[in-house]
Amino acid sequence: MAETCKTPDGSDVWTFGLTQNMTIVLVSILGFLPITIILLGPKLVFYIGGTLGYYLRKKTAGRKAQILELVETEEKAYAAAGENKRDSDDWENVEAYATGTANNGETADREWAGIVGFFHPFCNAGGGGERVLWAAIRATQKRWPNAKCVVYTGDHDVDKAAILARVKKTFNIHLHAPTVTFLYLTTRSWVLASSWPHFTLLGQSIGSLVLAWDAFSLLPPDIFVDTVGYAFALAFSKILFRDVPTGAYVHYPTISTDMLKSLDANSATGSQGVNAGKGGGAGGAAKKIYWQLFAKLYSAVGASIDVVMTNSTWTQEHINALWGEWRLELKKPAATAVFPPVAVEELEKEVEVSEASEMKRENVLLYIAQFRPEKNHKLILSAFAEFMATKTPATKGAKLVLVGSVRDDGDSKRVYELRLLANELQVKESVEFKLDASWPEILDELRRASVGVNGMWNEHFGIGVVEYQAAGLISVVHNSGGPKRDIVTTIDGEPTGFHATTSTEFAEGFEQALSLPNKLAMRLRARRSAKRFTEEEFARGWIVQMEKLVVLKRLRDP
Repeated sequence: MAETCKTPDGSDVWTFGLTQNMTIVLVSILGFLPITIILLGPKLVFYIGGTLGYYLRKKTAGRKAQILELVETEEKAYAAAGENKRDSDDWENVEAYATGTANNGETADREWAGIVGFFHPFCNAGGGGERVLWAAIRATQKRWPNAKCVVYTGDHDVDKAAILARVKKTFNIHLHAPTVTFLYLTTRSWVLASSWPHFTLLGQSIGSLVLAWDAFSLLPPDIFVDTVGYAFALAFSKILFRDVPTGAYVHYPTISTDMLKSLDANSATGSQGVNAGKGGGAGGAAKKIYWQLFAKLYSAVGASIDVVMTNSTWTQEHINALWGEWRLELKKPAATAVFPPVAVEELEKEVEVSEASEMKRENVLLYIAQFRPEKNHKLILSAFAEFMATKTPATKGAKLVLVGSVRDDGDSKRVYELRLLANELQVKESVEFKLDASWPEILDELRRASVGVNGMWNEHFGIGVVEYQAAGLISVVHNSGGPKRDIVTTIDGEPTGFHATTSTEFAEGFEQALSLPNKLAMRLRARRSAKRFTEEEFARGWIVQMEKLVVLKRLRDP
């Protein structure tokens, strides 16, 4: 049932409370939804779903009116206080990016004033995915000043002012506050991996359906966009609201062909990832079958989404491989790569790359990444210890600095384990941890570091790696995913960094990067390479795709 609760500042926020029995029933229904569609038939399922969607819209009509009234009130207050500076950025003229059209040539007008729902339950996490969310909202605000951006989040411990303040502090992204609304979810635990110790992929997908129902019970949007990776939630939206266009920004496929291959210890990827080589025996065979079945279900779900964006060439290819055939049958466009926004211009202004600044650089290896298991900090620590053991001239005064946000107790535990590992490897004195660093602190690290490091296998993109390049750092990155395919590439036939896979290869990469006779030349090439990933380029790509959704909404409205 619907209820209100208090944010830290004492204001009311809307949540949706589920009793235990209601939750069990709902999860059971949602869990068997694919089978239900097959047995009952799509038409009956969509009829039932449409009836539920109609009920949700009627039920939330009052809340929608309150939200619109609140937006109008805040707009007037901002105007009266002279704080309306939404058009102060250098790339404020977004009309030139408005190239998306429908098949009949219609375009999305600038005066569209609908509600865009952004499904991002962990919006306050402070990672690269969150930078995409906030940059997308800013681009949407600039293209459609009258649109309302609603963020569905589970961050109950922070209010709107605190979230937007962190966005400004962490990413230097300034949002127009009146048209941003936060709706607080109560069922976020359903998408945590810890809630599903077995059949995690399927469990989290079912959990995303529960979370989506929670969101729609608060407010059904005019356009529904997922910026995390919950494709099942988008498909569920289609069942409830046939007229609501859906969009996905995919950072990483929930399952990929590389994941399936990694189960085989004899395959090229059999030594990579958290499930490497686990396809042996009866249990491994069962996991293979489970993953293959899930991949088919994931493909069917992805076919329902109207517009699909990916953050890299690697992700685009995997999504098209999984979803492409299904989407072609439904006459949906293939996924489009829209590289995520990086503060390239600001880094160029804030971090000098010249003969003079070269004298200020230290033998510092910098790794910017959230403290998550897949970021493979242990590999980098081991490689650093191996590098330091060589005692070459390049190791003199060398330090490894690990910068990242800590989201929860799990991340805190990982940081503790990394500290213990650094001690065991006898490099404790040469390793620094910078937790939840502010943007100015990150800039300081980028100014003094010489090398940027990334250790994740199949990193979907690698915003941190682009930041390294924009700041003139020499990158030593994993030989896979976005860092290999899109970022650390050649410029005019010359390298902008190094690739590695094993700890020994990383150690050799550290040695090569710190021993270059002309580091400045590579730094300047890296900076030139980073210009492909500016915030303006992201805004351009995002608006083109969003226009397609706005046009679809206009065409579907009665």
